[in-house]
Amino acid sequence: MKFRIAILIYIFITVWSILLVKIYYLSIKSNTYYEAIAQQNIQKIEYLLPIRGVIKDRNQTLIAANKIGFSISVIPGLTKKSKREILEKTIDFIVKNYPKFKKEKLLKIYKREDSFYNHDPITVVNFIPYNDMLPNFAKFYLNENIVLSPVTKRFYPYKELACHLIGYVAKANKKETKKDDVAKKTKYIGKTGLEKYYNEELQGTLGYKSIKINAYNEALQEMDKVLPTSNDITLSLDMRLQKYINKNFKNINGVIIVMNAKNGEILAATSFPEYDINIFVNGISQEEWDKLRFDPNHSLVNKITKGLYPPGSTIKMASAIAFLDSKLVTPEETVFCTGEVEVGNRKFRCWNIYGHGTVNLERAIRESCDDYFYKESLKVGIDNIAPVYKRFGFGQKTRIDLPNEFIGTVPSRKWKKKKYNKPWYKGETLITVIGQGNFLVTPIQIARYTALLATGKLPTPHLAVKVGDTPTGFPIKDILTPYEKSILPIIRKAMYEVCNDPRGTATKHITTEVTIAGKTGTAQVTGLSQKEKTRIREEDMEYYKRSHAWLTTYGPYDNPQYVVTVLVEHGGHGGSAAGPIVSKIYDKLVDLGYIKLPQKNTKHKKKRRK
Repeated sequence: MKFRIAILIYIFITVWSILLVKIYYLSIKSNTYYEAIAQQNIQKIEYLLPIRGVIKDRNQTLIAANKIGFSISVIPGLTKKSKREILEKTIDFIVKNYPKFKKEKLLKIYKREDSFYNHDPITVVNFIPYNDMLPNFAKFYLNENIVLSPVTKRFYPYKELACHLIGYVAKANKKETKKDDVAKKTKYIGKTGLEKYYNEELQGTLGYKSIKINAYNEALQEMDKVLPTSNDITLSLDMRLQKYINKNFKNINGVIIVMNAKNGEILAATSFPEYDINIFVNGISQEEWDKLRFDPNHSLVNKITKGLYPPGSTIKMASAIAFLDSKLVTPEETVFCTGEVEVGNRKFRCWNIYGHGTVNLERAIRESCDDYFYKESLKVGIDNIAPVYKRFGFGQKTRIDLPNEFIGTVPSRKWKKKKYNKPWYKGETLITVIGQGNFLVTPIQIARYTALLATGKLPTPHLAVKVGDTPTGFPIKDILTPYEKSILPIIRKAMYEVCNDPRGTATKHITTEVTIAGKTGTAQVTGLSQKEKTRIREEDMEYYKRSHAWLTTYGPYDNPQYVVTVLVEHGGHGGSAAGPIVSKIYDKLVDLGYIKLPQKNTKHKKKRRK
């Protein structure tokens, strides 16, 4: 009996000892931990949304701005049976004042977000413009079931101007909100163009405020606050020039680029056709989407960085430098152009079917003689030529500050083996050095390459010059060998003659008073036989089978400041299709003060086209 009593006493003492230790731990040791939890139960964190930074041009003109308005939220917990009538009346109140919203849709949004664990108002309308809310503000503000919050929405005042550069903001999808906390809260994210490339800088960071609340979720005291931040972006664009280009040349399909030859700053760049980017902010209709998606002229494609075209004869300066680099060709060496070259069983024709006669390097560029490049390329070989194209920026990204840039294709023996597992043939070298066949480039690559020829250095094309108050920095590469620098004057002189010598392929179409240098190009679109090329005129072909027309230039010739590159899709001949466009753009650069004409300019002065 005594033994049993002893056992019971022992168990009693043990249990109480454990309880006392637990009480000590909870009351003393864990006091800080549970005090923190208790504090959390009386505190609420409210996130403060950043206002997306604006985008401005070099003259502080707003290109991407924000409209002020209000979001409409409904207090939580109204899906309970006892409160469903209140929910119905609240939604009816919203729809009565703003009939464009559908009751069923707003109810669906509310029910999807409401839950037992949610204590925050549920946003059912993301944006009502300030002026639209103003007449109804008082009654909405006084409605105890509704919470109004000031919000902003992206707005593009220039509509379609520079649309492929600026890009647009639209509603973030699930994948985007999982990766981006700011997009999760704001519901919007940069989708294309600069809006996407600089999204992190533009959207900024979330702020928050810590609020002490009571058991009824009512605010008692603000305890802590961190403000949200974002950055404005200043561009090199001049919207006056951008507007001029859009107004005067919007009937073409293609690309126009105006770039600082020395540092790569882009003053204007247009991919035609353009479209109004505002339609994407609220969600584009199926009809509008289909119209853009199935446009045969590819409105949605940013052709500046994603349009892939054969470079045509614009590549001939790079081909000529590759010839001279090999030391197998000299600038003075001549070739007799008969109008065609036969390799194997195939004839490769010059554009001049009657032949150019005796041609050296300078004349070959000036008059765009294909025969010269055919014959010299056979001596030099593709293995000595393709690496020069790569070094000059083709087949790789320019690193412009736009997303998803295409790199194009530089054909070579190694490339063909890897892609097709086939050997390289001599005939492929011939069509490569005149910029045809599998050779594909983007217009921005051609503009950058033209800047290299003009200045001797390879700049990085770019649009942003400031993020916030911090200047951007883009590299300028010194890639030419000492020998290449020594032969550049020969190349430049030939390019000058293209636009100024009576025999130049662009001369009769250049009317600007600015003395410029450049190169025309005709990029074949459809597979015509060499024989057909001599029989069918471009203007007699179906529109979408006509060749693309290139003209890439720099000016002034004696002090290169700007590159103007024009591609007219299915334009036929570079000089006739692009020459008048280039001339008007240089005249506009003069009008805007970017280029100063000499007071006495009689040597090269031309009549300015009215």
